[in-house]
Amino acid sequence: MTLMQNYAQYDITFARGKGSYLYDETETAYLDCACGISVTNLGHIHPYITGKFMEQAEKLWHTSNLFPNKLPEKLAKRLSEAAFGGQMFFCNSGAEANEGAIKLAIKYNNNVYNGKKPRIITMVNGFHGRTYAAMSATAQEKIRKGFEPAASFFSYIPYNDTAAAEAELAKGDVCAVMLELYQGEAGVLPADPVFVKNLRELTHKYGALMIIDEIQTGYGRTGKLFAYSHFGIVPDIITMAKAMANGIPMGGIMAKPEIAALFTHGTHGSTFGANLLACAAADAVLDILLAEGFLDEVAVKGEKTQTMLKETLLQYGISVRGRGMLIGVELPSDNKTFIKNAMKEKILVIGGGTKSVRFYPPLNASMAELEEGVGKMAKAALATQHESGFFK
Repeated sequence: MTLMQNYAQYDITFARGKGSYLYDETETAYLDCACGISVTNLGHIHPYITGKFMEQAEKLWHTSNLFPNKLPEKLAKRLSEAAFGGQMFFCNSGAEANEGAIKLAIKYNNNVYNGKKPRIITMVNGFHGRTYAAMSATAQEKIRKGFEPAASFFSYIPYNDTAAAEAELAKGDVCAVMLELYQGEAGVLPADPVFVKNLRELTHKYGALMIIDEIQTGYGRTGKLFAYSHFGIVPDIITMAKAMANGIPMGGIMAKPEIAALFTHGTHGSTFGANLLACAAADAVLDILLAEGFLDEVAVKGEKTQTMLKETLLQYGISVRGRGMLIGVELPSDNKTFIKNAMKEKILVIGGGTKSVRFYPPLNASMAELEEGVGKMAKAALATQHESGFFK
C-alpha cells in the first residue's frame, strides 16, 4: 500500500461513467444517487460541459492569479448576479472556501471591532471540512478527535435553538455565525425557517456576520441555485464548492462588497484558484443550471421523488426529509448494512450520521431513472429487514 489509508473504501472500482450511471470494470451499471457527495450534479461526462472543458484545454490551462483573465471575471459576475451581488474569491475545495470565510470573519473582527469580537459560533452536528480551522468549526467530536487542540475561538450551539444563539451573541464578543441550512453529513437535517430568520435578525442586532455553508446545498441541489433563497434571508458570506464544475475541483467564497474589500492585496490567495479549466467547466455548469425552467424542474422532480420514497419506504419504518434533490433517508438501524445492500441492487447512496443515507441523484436524471432509484431503495430496504431484523 502506497496510499495513506485514511479512506474506508468499498470493494468496487469504477472505470467510466455516463449520465446517471457509473460502470465498474466488468461494465456492470450502477445508478449513481450519490453523485460523488453532490459533486457531479449534472451526471457523468455531460457532453456540453465536456465540450467547453476541452475547448479551454486546447487554449490555456493556467497562468496564476498574477494575471487577469476574462473567464473568472465572467464567472464571478454571473454568480454575483444570480445571488446577492457579492464579490467572489475562487479556490479549490469546500474546506478551503470555509477556511477563507473564517479568515474573512477574523479580518472583519480586527478591522471593524479592533479584535474585541474574536469568537465564531457554529452548530452542533454541523460539518465544515477537514482542514484545521474548518475542522475546528465542525461541532462533531469524532471529526476533531486526535487533532486537539482545535482552534479555541469557536463556540458550538444546538441547531435550531434561537435562545442559545441569542445567549451567545449577547455576550458581545461574536464576530460571525456559521451554519448549514441542511446538515448533510448529519443526515440532511433541516434548519427551522423561523430559527434562520431569528438568527439573521440577531446577527444584525449584535453586529455579527452570517456565513452560510452552501457547499453541499448549493448549485441547484435544493431546487434553487443556493439554499438560502428558500429561507427569506440574505447572508453576508456564502461558501460553495462540490458541484461548481461538476467534478473538476473548485470552490468559492461570495461576500458582500464591503466585507470582500477586507481581502486586500496579499491577505489571501490560492495558487490554483480560478484555474481556467475549472472556470470553463463551471461556466458551462451555470449555462445549464440557469437555463429557463431548469431549477423549477429540479424542484418538481425532487418533490415527486420524495413522495415516492416516503410511500415506498414507510412500510419499513423509514422516513424521508429534504428539499428538491437533497434527500435524507432515516433508517431505524445503522446505515452500513443498507448501503451495502443498495450496492447489491446496483444503486449508490452515501451515509449521513449513523442511521441515515443521502439520496442525491443527478439533477438532470429522468423520472424513469428516479423511479428506478426508488425501486432499488425498496429492494435494499427489504434485504436489510431480512438481514438485520431491526426494521419494523
